[in-house]
Amino acid sequence: MKRRDFSLALAAGSATASGLLTALPAQAQTAFKPGKDYVALSSRAPVDAPADRVEVIEFFSYNCPHCAHFEPELEAWLKKLPKDVSFRRVPVPFLADFEPKQRLYYALEAMGKVDELQLKVFNALHTERLKVIGDEAIIDWVVKQGVDKAKFLEYFKSFSITGKATRAKQIVDAYKLDGVPAMGIAGRYITDGTMAGSMTRALQITDALIAEARKSR
Repeated sequence: MKRRDFSLALAAGSATASGLLTALPAQAQTAFKPGKDYVALSSRAPVDAPADRVEVIEFFSYNCPHCAHFEPELEAWLKKLPKDVSFRRVPVPFLADFEPKQRLYYALEAMGKVDELQLKVFNALHTERLKVIGDEAIIDWVVKQGVDKAKFLEYFKSFSITGKATRAKQIVDAYKLDGVPAMGIAGRYITDGTMAGSMTRALQITDALIAEARKSR
């Protein structure tokens, strides 16, 4: 879902990144074309992973129906990731009202609850059509999932979580992100369903880009 579409959806009531391209090895080029299926950033985005690991980021928004649809496929893919790949999610800040859901994600992450509740958040918003909007609604929903309210609030309202939301904006800007879901690889490459034709193919491209990043780390 493109950045501009969130604004249009909000008004109705409810990516292509740019940069210099680098080529993959000849075998990968057969299936994946630079400039069409993926782009490489003209300057590298910051990475948090150690030097001996390849960082992969899924950019997402809880508000995005495409992200909700992609989540089960992503979770299956994550189970097969090589041990030298460091994966993390980054919730995007495309609109001001995304910030409470950014804090929701980072609070769940801090509590070790993402694996348990990530898909449930998407289902609440896009299948059950619950109005989980704003701090109080988010807190109420989380408590109904059996999460300790006091502990959740400790993280949800914390300065460190606000700092992570600020950091997310810096990473989104560095990747020149224009839509979600999207995959960022090693601070160098980005692909998404629009470029790849589907998120299934975007994951295949991500695998190839991981292999390429591994060679030059």
